[in-house]
Amino acid sequence: MYCTAGFPALNSTLPVMKAFQQSGADMIELGMPYSDPLADGPVIQASNTVALENGMTLATLFQQLRDFRNSIHLPVLLMGYMNPVLQYGFENFCRDAAAAGVDGLILPDLPIHEFEKEYGPLIRKYKLDFVFLVTPETSAERIRKLDELSTGFLYAVSSSSTTGTNKNLSDQAQYFSRLKSMNLRNPVLIGFGIRDKKSFSEACSYANGAIIATAFIKALEGAQPEEIETRTKNFLNSLN
Repeated sequence: MYCTAGFPALNSTLPVMKAFQQSGADMIELGMPYSDPLADGPVIQASNTVALENGMTLATLFQQLRDFRNSIHLPVLLMGYMNPVLQYGFENFCRDAAAAGVDGLILPDLPIHEFEKEYGPLIRKYKLDFVFLVTPETSAERIRKLDELSTGFLYAVSSSSTTGTNKNLSDQAQYFSRLKSMNLRNPVLIGFGIRDKKSFSEACSYANGAIIATAFIKALEGAQPEEIETRTKNFLNSLN
């Protein structure tokens, strides 16, 4: 499950994460708000804007996460973009993420070459996993390379568009079957366009699991602090 740190309120981050755990989520992808999230559709972009307006920064996020391992045992990955991470200082970022108890990173705009040459060694130094994304247009050679470099899992984008699309997953059945037949080293999780019980079940039939983002952010819009747990529980229950 995906949530945007600092949405719908600045101090919502941990309550949402705890609600995920209590409601049966297997993993948390925690979005780090950025003003220009290139891979994200309008709903997640809007949640980024709200979070930034709420005052969320990387420094604030790490402060919020400081003791989260006292109550949350799910794997947690930080998802975001290179610009704010570089402004924070890449090694500082990795160090603080690891110190907080974060398990891994998803940075869609980090190129393979720069990962191998400069950033991968720092990520490994702090024992963080790193997840690369593949799309229907990614060549078999590149998929194998990204699988080789990824740890944790490989993120299969369901279509070459932004998050929140309403395309049918069945349209990409050939792509998913191709990934499955490649006997990749990492588990494959499908994201983008997973929005309800039907699409979630379909995605899980093609891969090792699925990530839901936009549909949950919609379910959380305007939630008061006392409503977060109930809305999260209701949303996850709707997937069963």
